[in-house]
Amino acid sequence: MSSDSEAADLLGITPASWRSSPLHGGDRIWPETNCYVDLWIELLPALGHPAEAALAFTVLQDFEGDHFTFFKFPPEDLQVLFGLAVQELPIFDTVEAQSMAQLRRGHPVLVEVDAFWLPDAGDAYRKAHMKTSIGVIALHPQERRLGYFHGTGYYELAGEDYDGLFREPALLFPYVEFVKRDGKALDGGALVDGSIALLRSHLDHRPRSHPIRQWQAALPAQMEMLGLRDMDYLHLYAFNGPRQLGANFEMLATYLDWLTTRGVGGLGEAAEAGRRLAEGAKAIQFQLARMVHRRKLDARAIDLEPLAAHYDTVFDTLDERFSG
Repeated sequence: MSSDSEAADLLGITPASWRSSPLHGGDRIWPETNCYVDLWIELLPALGHPAEAALAFTVLQDFEGDHFTFFKFPPEDLQVLFGLAVQELPIFDTVEAQSMAQLRRGHPVLVEVDAFWLPDAGDAYRKAHMKTSIGVIALHPQERRLGYFHGTGYYELAGEDYDGLFREPALLFPYVEFVKRDGKALDGGALVDGSIALLRSHLDHRPRSHPIRQWQAALPAQMEMLGLRDMDYLHLYAFNGPRQLGANFEMLATYLDWLTTRGVGGLGEAAEAGRRLAEGAKAIQFQLARMVHRRKLDARAIDLEPLAAHYDTVFDTLDERFSG
């Protein structure tokens, strides 16, 4: 166990003093996205960087045959824009000791943990074992206390939750990353230019097949599968389907809004189409829940045409504005 003199607190914030990002606001269509994106949405402004500038990667989302891409900030984008180098932390000692070593060097630590031990994890806390990612920025071993970003905010845990999180010996070492902050960050016009350059590059690598059309083709078989499963499985399906789709396109709309406020014109229609797509994905999630609850599933009743049209509007605009 580390001594108290080795306690580390990178930013000196508390759950009471931290104000969650507007990207997690109650007025959002999808206040939460996925654990990794949500973590960075809070961590980036805590480190002094606008998360909105790094959202160009959302144009890359595809339908992966049975789910929509679990979208994540590419480490390369974070390094180009903010000088942040995200590296894997090989665990060969305890997670506690190695996290402390990086925190004392000024590096936030991103850890895959069991949500069972997270007081902010809602229904999963002390009830369900679920993998999620947290961003550790404060560690007080003698006090058995940890400060971390997770979901939509900043939290602390202590006591039995601390012991559970760092329980040793671990059956398997978790996946852990650390964030080096010694690169050069862009700002002002250079940040906008750098972000647009990433957008152009990502547009060159976006899906060549229409993701909404692909989902439409796969939906009948997926509906048959949903008819054989319970509501718990629907929650998993919805998280990896309509939620990832909708949350991704709401973030893309947010990115286009950010560019607009920085003087980049002609993006209003595309931003609105992104939000409409996000709203449509949420409506479909509710529709699927009603169908599964009533055990009346009919793929023909799921109308994806409006979502496909909104998708086309987004990319027609972006192609005209940025491609070539």
